[in-house]
Amino acid sequence: MSKMGERIAKRSKDERSFDVEAWGENDESLIIYHGPFTAGEMNRIQRKHPGFLGNPTLEAFVDIIILKAKEKDGEPMFDLKDKAILLREEVGVISQVANNLMSGDDTADLEKN
Repeated sequence: MSKMGERIAKRSKDERSFDVEAWGENDESLIIYHGPFTAGEMNRIQRKHPGFLGNPTLEAFVDIIILKAKEKDGEPMFDLKDKAILLREEVGVISQVANNLMSGDDTADLEKN
């Protein structure tokens, strides 16, 4: 592997996190951990949701959350059984969480409405 390839491979392991106040409890925000949203993951979402880049759907956003959101120990936070519950969540929360997972911005705190 080239030096540049090695450098890029290291970046794909960078852990990031952000708070979701809306999903927290006992006055504590939920912390979602995740790695960068990769080109391969984008391809996976586009195969499942054709036209995603031009016409993103909330179902695609939910699939991104299920794919990317992790617990502190690296275990998935959600699985496919949670999809129906996530689809009943407020649109603003789902879109903010998914966008944060895609952008890699670990500075945003998502507040309760």
